[in-house]
Amino acid sequence: MARKIGSRYTAHQILGRGSAGTVWLGEGPEGPVAIKLLREDLASDQELVGRFVQERTALLGLDHPRVVGVRDLVVDGNDLALVMDLVRGTDLRTRLERERRLAPEAAVAVVADVADGLAAAHAAGIVHRDVKPENVLLDMQGPLGPGGSHPALLTDFGVAKLIDTPRRTRATKIIGTPDYLAPEIIEGLPPTASVDIYALATVLYELLAGFTPFGGGHPGAVLRRHVTETVVPLPGIPDELWQLIVQCLAKAPASRLRASELGALLRQQLPLLVGMPPLDVDEPDEEPADDADASPGPAGPAYDDPAPSPDRGAARRGAVPLVRGAAPDSNRDTHTSMRVPAPDELAGGARGTARAPRAAGAPRPGSARHRAAARRRRITLGVAGAVLAAVVGVGTWLATSGSDADATPQDAETSAPAVP
Repeated sequence: MARKIGSRYTAHQILGRGSAGTVWLGEGPEGPVAIKLLREDLASDQELVGRFVQERTALLGLDHPRVVGVRDLVVDGNDLALVMDLVRGTDLRTRLERERRLAPEAAVAVVADVADGLAAAHAAGIVHRDVKPENVLLDMQGPLGPGGSHPALLTDFGVAKLIDTPRRTRATKIIGTPDYLAPEIIEGLPPTASVDIYALATVLYELLAGFTPFGGGHPGAVLRRHVTETVVPLPGIPDELWQLIVQCLAKAPASRLRASELGALLRQQLPLLVGMPPLDVDEPDEEPADDADASPGPAGPAYDDPAPSPDRGAARRGAVPLVRGAAPDSNRDTHTSMRVPAPDELAGGARGTARAPRAAGAPRPGSARHRAAARRRRITLGVAGAVLAAVVGVGTWLATSGSDADATPQDAETSAPAVP
């Protein structure tokens, strides 16, 4: 059913839903558009509406081939909407769910496109703050690039910043998607352009491996890993590419590359990746049950959107409720508002990572499969040891028997003890 959005636009049908609102296929004076209609609770927040209007000039001025352009911002009664260019295609998350992982050449080409878009945004003073596969659109009508990749465009600029108003998130709260949050955000520092680089490197890792480097389990555990644990190398990719990923996942923001540098260096890697198949690594096993119940603090997490959309489908592997007693929801495609963990909470846990990728079929150290395999090895070694001992014993008995049978009477007398 069609609905009017302001005086110039008409929304015809829903294209998708997210944590911040609903995307509609619409029509405007210049033809088809995509209209992101923000949630009613956001539209009723006057402080947010004011911030929305303040961002208008910056968002409308962001014009780049790798950015989904914002054509208009509409504030009309209870409607708060971004009118954007319509991209004929799908989002990167949908492709990942279909293919699980991409060939390295295609993955690097997609991320290089996004880096170019971020470079333009950062030059204009805009930080995206929510870079993730859901916010990367693939233009199916554009020319194919390296590895058969479709042109990638970054969307939803400004949405995370609009939601993160002082009234909605106090200084002790953080907004973001846990799998892609940079450590400095988790520690309560203000976001800079470097947080987008960290998130984009996480996306590249996910495109190559099929899972994020620090994700899985309870959001509190994910946040802790970002701050305390180091990423483990992915087997099978060139060392130069891996070093780019490591540098962009550095805990210190100043150590990360700029978006323009990352895009250029990734394109230099493309000739090395031609014809390379997707990596053959297994996703780490589920976290132990007690980790799923871990909380970043006494207050526990607070879900920013307590009414999960029915369109989201089944929760992905490892997803857990963000609010106790609620239905499971994916922590990859929803904003969460969580208390900033205290330093002692972030310091918990050993250095390193419990989510190390491994060769296909190999169990993760410490997992149930790993312990079962260890038990089988111990049993096998025990049986082998017993068999070896039996063989040695039989051999010794045969050797001794043979020696006794060949002994002469004189030998026997010589070897006998003297009798007084």
